[in-house]
Amino acid sequence: MELTIDRLSKQFGPKIAVDRVSLRLAPGVTGLLGPNGAGKTTLMRLVCGILKPTAGMVSFDGQDVGSEEYRAGLGYLPQDFGYYPDFTGRDFLLYMAAMKGLDKAAARRKSDELLAVVGLSDVQKKKVKTYSGGMRQRLGIAQALLNDPKLLVLDEPTAGLDPKERVRFRDLIATLGRDSVVLLSTHIVSDVEHIAGRVLIMKDGQIVHDGAWDKHEDLEKFYLAQFGEEADHA
Repeated sequence: MELTIDRLSKQFGPKIAVDRVSLRLAPGVTGLLGPNGAGKTTLMRLVCGILKPTAGMVSFDGQDVGSEEYRAGLGYLPQDFGYYPDFTGRDFLLYMAAMKGLDKAAARRKSDELLAVVGLSDVQKKKVKTYSGGMRQRLGIAQALLNDPKLLVLDEPTAGLDPKERVRFRDLIATLGRDSVVLLSTHIVSDVEHIAGRVLIMKDGQIVHDGAWDKHEDLEKFYLAQFGEEADHA
């Protein structure tokens, strides 16, 4: 099981957002750090097939990013998670499950299971527009997991969560990384520090660090030493 990114580039007019990035990601959690404008979100959208690259390719276990097989094994939580405000939480998950090709019985079973996992069972019949930001984020995490993805791409998955919820979802993401390739982009260094076995640091569209860090050293200090700029932490 491997995600392959080969000389991937994306250019918007004169701006090169992603510049010849090559990576191979195996099962486990890989953290992606970098400031706004570094190219993290563009890279993740390329990995999810939302954007077409200017050059290069993305594949998972030999399946091209544009194939049905690739999409069938992909789970994605974007930074700006869209939702249908008049759907209930459960109806939203059932709708997303249908979009991902689950049959009705599997959709109901998986939706109920994930509502419990993210702590929304008691509000599943309430409309999404009544949810707090943190509750909507939890619903977004649930929809990303509906198809039991082998490739999970998470862009700021703990945004809007309180510290207790953040720890809970860090633990969930770490568990998912045992059997899936997880790419986690965040501004929160502690999220990466606790669960990522591999750290990517991105600057000006390029990966400027790829590897582990000295576990005896605080990741914030490591980040500063490698990157020369402070990251967010919580």
